[in-house]
Amino acid sequence: MKKVVFTVADYGKGNDAGPKAKRDVDYYLSQVGFEVIHQQLNNKSKLDKIKTAYWVIPHLFNNVEKFDELFFQYPTYSSYVMKRLVKKMRSKCEKLFFIIHDVESLRLFQNDLTYWEGERALFNATDGLIVHNHKMKQWLQDNGVTVPMIELGIFDYDNPQEINQNSKFNKTVCFAGNLAKSNFLDKISLQAGRLEVFGLHPSKNYLKGVSYRGQMSPDELPKKLTQNFGLVWDGDQLDTCSGKFGNYMRYNNPHKVSLYLSSGQPVIIWKEAALAEFVLKNNVGIAVDSLENLDDILESITEKQYSKMKMNTVNIAKKLRKGNFIKNAVENITK
Repeated sequence: MKKVVFTVADYGKGNDAGPKAKRDVDYYLSQVGFEVIHQQLNNKSKLDKIKTAYWVIPHLFNNVEKFDELFFQYPTYSSYVMKRLVKKMRSKCEKLFFIIHDVESLRLFQNDLTYWEGERALFNATDGLIVHNHKMKQWLQDNGVTVPMIELGIFDYDNPQEINQNSKFNKTVCFAGNLAKSNFLDKISLQAGRLEVFGLHPSKNYLKGVSYRGQMSPDELPKKLTQNFGLVWDGDQLDTCSGKFGNYMRYNNPHKVSLYLSSGQPVIIWKEAALAEFVLKNNVGIAVDSLENLDDILESITEKQYSKMKMNTVNIAKKLRKGNFIKNAVENITK
């Protein structure tokens, strides 16, 4: 059986297949017999999109045999190109599945019914979807997606660093991400705890107990994740996750959760986030309503409680590093 994972590379990045989450899917599926195909598509301008749609895509796969199963890493960030790409992929495979990285109607185009009609049509043109979690699956079903769906659970993470197994509890937290859109960090002040921040565009207004530790690659960052918890939050408020990306957390699996857990680091996550259910079920962190009382939250955790969370996190880390979740999802969607 000829099985393929097809990934569109970001234009202008050479052989880079795009974000780490997609590269890791390529890597783990190649371990179970998948051929990995990358295609660079130029979607920068309207003229580029027209050339891609009417010249590049029609010639895709012309010199290869038909695939039995084709798993496409969705999206490509051009709905215009996607319509033609799906038609071409359909003509070259017996079964077409999407591995969903983002549902743009829930992320950048919230409440845009016209955009959703197009995205829903793309989803329903497949033989099935691998979606992030139950909340995302439920929303898609409630809004007209009718093809079979399998829940990933959490993104795997190819982590080259050793798992941090130190279970000493000292009330430390880290946050890694795009600091320019993480204005809530300016409002956190800690007395008993300590928050260490990593990423691009740090603020100059961090308060007591919050310190900036620099920016580094996804492969190097885990070396620095020696704090007790990794923080998963978004927006500019402490009492809720706000804005488009904050609301998106109700449905998606933030990749930074996988970064933290694969490094051996339990998480603190917003209680309304879709992944909070996974965190609590596996006892690999805590879910909170607000960060206004972060000091009190840290003070309330006992060393025994933390030790148990740490042990569970190390066990999950081993699964994430083996690609267990994507491998199981791919197996289940084809049954």
